[in-house]
Amino acid sequence: MIRILVVLVCTLLLTGCLFGDTAPEVLRLGGETMGQTYNVTVVDAPADLDADALETQIIDTLAAVNASMSNWDPQSEVSRFNSSAANEPVPMSEDFAHVMALSNDIHDASGARFDVTLAPLIELWGFGTRTPEDAVPPPADINDALDLVGQRDVLSIQGETLTKSAEGVSVNLSAIAKGFGVDAVAQTLAEAGVERYLVEIGGDLVTRGLNADDAPWAIGIERPDVAGRVVELIVPVSGYGLATSGDYRNYFEAAGERYSHILDPTTGRPVTHNTASVTVLAEDATLADGWATALLVVGVDAGLPMAEAEGLAVLFITR
Repeated sequence: MIRILVVLVCTLLLTGCLFGDTAPEVLRLGGETMGQTYNVTVVDAPADLDADALETQIIDTLAAVNASMSNWDPQSEVSRFNSSAANEPVPMSEDFAHVMALSNDIHDASGARFDVTLAPLIELWGFGTRTPEDAVPPPADINDALDLVGQRDVLSIQGETLTKSAEGVSVNLSAIAKGFGVDAVAQTLAEAGVERYLVEIGGDLVTRGLNADDAPWAIGIERPDVAGRVVELIVPVSGYGLATSGDYRNYFEAAGERYSHILDPTTGRPVTHNTASVTVLAEDATLADGWATALLVVGVDAGLPMAEAEGLAVLFITR
């Protein structure tokens, strides 16, 4: 589910190791979370930093994000909300409320192209957990699913509570929660006194300070090519979050038509434009993650003016 919704296929080239006697100490930690791998690189850590303790703190941080926002965990905060009754206000944690508020901001600024209530359409088109009877669903079924989609219409935030307007409405934060997880780990590092680091989860990342070469971290952006993994561009990044979304690995063909898993919440159908991937550089990974998804739905023609209005640095790659 996370891979389907987030569609991040960026391959990272984590360069920056200085070879020689004067090289600063580099600490690397990694593991699995959210159905993805994560990697943390720390340069020139404080002398009193306990690497084992830091690793435990990172694991605990990621566990807390999953306990709040994972749709795979039936006891998570988002799963409990999805199981709640219509018109029943459900309390939100501070982190959950923050991500929901930011999701609403991106939803509004993107013309409703970013939507955390998209799950009924994803299932209908066969990009979720079920295999549909028809590859291309009939219009009536699309319209029925659309009745449960549209976060400003079917969800209501009142203070620290979240309410759904109808049974069947659900929230999936996979298009933004991974970026939030990156930022949460970065905050853990900052609180431990770390000033030079790179945090990456499944292609979403954030960096601070300089790498071991005393240069910005060099990040490789993948060319959208199903035949292999080739770097299209290397971007120097320091002090920003970066995320890439693409549509070129998850799709099906029927009757000579190509149907991407990137669905437009306003039409209920896969997008048809020629944008294959979008990379966003933003002030943090949460924003980069959400906007990469939103701009991929919008496409390059409408997306570039939208990115300019939001002050985002973007790379659109078209077919």
